Amino acid sequence: MNTRQFFYLTLLSVAATALLIVSCQNKETEAVLEEGSFKLIQTQIFDKSCATSGCHASEQDASFKQHGLILTSNVSYDNLFNKLPKNSAAQSDSLRLITPGNVAKSFLYTKLNCSAASLLSGKQYGNPMPLGANGLSVGEIDFIKKWIESGAPRSGGSVDASLITNSVPLCGSTFGSTFTALEPPKAADGIQLHLDPFEVTNTYERELFIRKPVGNATELYINRVQSRMRPGSHHFILYDFKSLNNLPTMGQIRDLRNADGTSNLGTFLSMQNHVFWAGTQTQEYDFSFPEGIALRIPPNYSFDFNSHYVNKTTGKIPGEVYVNLYKLDKAKVKIVANALNLANESLTISANRRTVLTKTFSFAKATKVLMLTSHTHKLGEKFVIKIVGGARNGEIVYESTDWEHPLIKTFTQPLEFKAGEGLMSEITYNNTTSKAVRFGLTSEDEMGIIFGYYYEQ
Repeated sequence: MNTRQFFYLTLLSVAATALLIVSCQNKETEAVLEEGSFKLIQTQIFDKSCATSGCHASEQDASFKQHGLILTSNVSYDNLFNKLPKNSAAQSDSLRLITPGNVAKSFLYTKLNCSAASLLSGKQYGNPMPLGANGLSVGEIDFIKKWIESGAPRSGGSVDASLITNSVPLCGSTFGSTFTALEPPKAADGIQLHLDPFEVTNTYERELFIRKPVGNATELYINRVQSRMRPGSHHFILYDFKSLNNLPTMGQIRDLRNADGTSNLGTFLSMQNHVFWAGTQTQEYDFSFPEGIALRIPPNYSFDFNSHYVNKTTGKIPGEVYVNLYKLDKAKVKIVANALNLANESLTISANRRTVLTKTFSFAKATKVLMLTSHTHKLGEKFVIKIVGGARNGEIVYESTDWEHPLIKTFTQPLEFKAGEGLMSEITYNNTTSKAVRFGLTSEDEMGIIFGYYYEQ
């Protein structure tokens, strides 16, 4: 065989192999497209991104008590069709997981649609799903939308099946993808703070701190806080400081962990000076104080920005945060509020066991509480807050079973406490791991914190 013959035979062999691969791919695609509409959603979306261990695969998943939703093929349709979500805000808005024919009233669509800012704005619906993983593509979310609009049939369906093979990312899960910035307030109404995009490497969780200036030459009174984050965020908090001496260097990023995975001692030490000021565990957040109540920011002030992202994908993702602070004219301020930060830092949760831990916090002066919310990590199954002391001793004033997007409860009539009375946290943890878990800062540790706002009488 001469060189030319060998070349042609090799070329024919390569071409035949390529045709075989294309043929197999086409047959695989055709097989997918021949499935009914819901079967496609199950096999191409739920099975790959939702019904996975630790998420929506079984009642043994650590997060099950939070969402109560199994999406395996044998039960997913019945668990979705016209069923109530566990999210209390969604229930209040009369949403169902799937409301046939009505996308706006279908909570599943809202949770999967990472660009649904108009639906999420001001709502405590929680982060888009799947959390920490690649979001749905343009075609996938459009397919689900059209399936719901067509009545969400269990079998069959007339939705264009080719949509589901469109792999163009919908938003924000990778560098260069679309992310809609939070529109800043008008200069007369407030200011915007921005945590610039930062990298979260593949299959990694990154938590960082950076002290940034507010940019205010005069004191400010803030009665509304609004924020927006890219997908993948675990939480974002603006921290004030117990002492203004020995503050972290302005503009310097301080990671919680070093590049080799060890703890950054300097960052941990700086956290001892923190006082919660505002924050959220949800991608969209919007909180307003009652009329005449505001938080005060001194002139030329700064906050410690704390952002925590979890990346479960095989590629790098960006973290980014926008925060709007809306001003109230000083002449209209009747009450200056303070942030509540009551933490049980001595908790230990035994392995393979459900544990209930309590902690009592007393107020030194007569106090009125305006708002309460809670913070745990994924083992937190139920968070209850009770009044301690006085005529209402033992009364439950807060209850949340959703660690990821906990209830934010604002009291029309503030809770009143005399000196010596207070609050108690009663938290149920379900430790499904084989090791004891203690208070800590990573998502594998646990927390038990009452956040909120109050003022002293």
